[in-house]
Amino acid sequence: MRQVLIHEVGLRDGLQAEAQVVPTETKLDWLVRLLDAGLDFVQVGSFVHPVKVPQMADTDELFRRLKAHPRNFGTMLSALVLNEKGLERAQASGVELVCLGASASETHSLKNTGMGSADALRRIVATGLEARRSGLKVQVSVQSAFGCGFEGPIEEARVLAMVAAYLEAGLHGISLADTAGHAHPAQVAGLVRKVLALDPDAEVTAHIHNTYGLGMANVYAAMEAGAAAIETSFGGLGGCPFTKLAAGNVATEDLVHGLQQAGRRLDIRLEELIGVAQDVALCFGRDLPGCVYRTGPIRTHAAMA
Repeated sequence: MRQVLIHEVGLRDGLQAEAQVVPTETKLDWLVRLLDAGLDFVQVGSFVHPVKVPQMADTDELFRRLKAHPRNFGTMLSALVLNEKGLERAQASGVELVCLGASASETHSLKNTGMGSADALRRIVATGLEARRSGLKVQVSVQSAFGCGFEGPIEEARVLAMVAAYLEAGLHGISLADTAGHAHPAQVAGLVRKVLALDPDAEVTAHIHNTYGLGMANVYAAMEAGAAAIETSFGGLGGCPFTKLAAGNVATEDLVHGLQQAGRRLDIRLEELIGVAQDVALCFGRDLPGCVYRTGPIRTHAAMA
């Protein structure tokens, strides 16, 4: 496996379904510590309507505060954008990577965006191209790529047709999102390979949820099949509020811990990630799905080198 990139999405996907709104100052503290840990990408939030997702209402402010921060962390900052209005806010914020997506599930698409899959796909392609023209890096996703809590199995051909539409438009940063957590390792590996068969130069990201306990196995299957990046969340927090059964992501610190046991990604400061997850658990007053923030890491010569 080549060196995999880690995209931390806890501040967006981790927090978006939480009823308790986290203060901006607390988010900023977590954000700076995540950046200090040396991750490749950190998702600051999403440019969505604050009434629909109150937890994301301060995304513009977080970007403003980061621009004023005296340190240069070297981590690419991303944000989720759903439409043209969101892109305008993103362009004004200083975001570097814009993440957009459409769902392969008609039901999930209607609940998430208010429009069917075909209309959502057209809108995302147009918005992605506009973002690229303005100089932003763009990632486009197929949500519910491995199954849907409402509809059940999703035809692989439907997913690949959406991927092909992205690639034909010149959008080569492709995220395969297991929104409902229905994926299994063979399915993940097979779909990643088929996307790369369509375009060997595609930058494939896997966004995996752990609804049924297969999250880490699916992440490793994606990496072995050639995925360039994995999206994870501190403490395993998260879940789409518009799916039938929301469940957490793979925990960032769990994945980094596993990689470091094999002598990989030793450049990432695991203790910093563990500290953030511990503070997030304290903030919400409950245990999070992740493991390593509670158990502590296994000390090995490779991890301590």
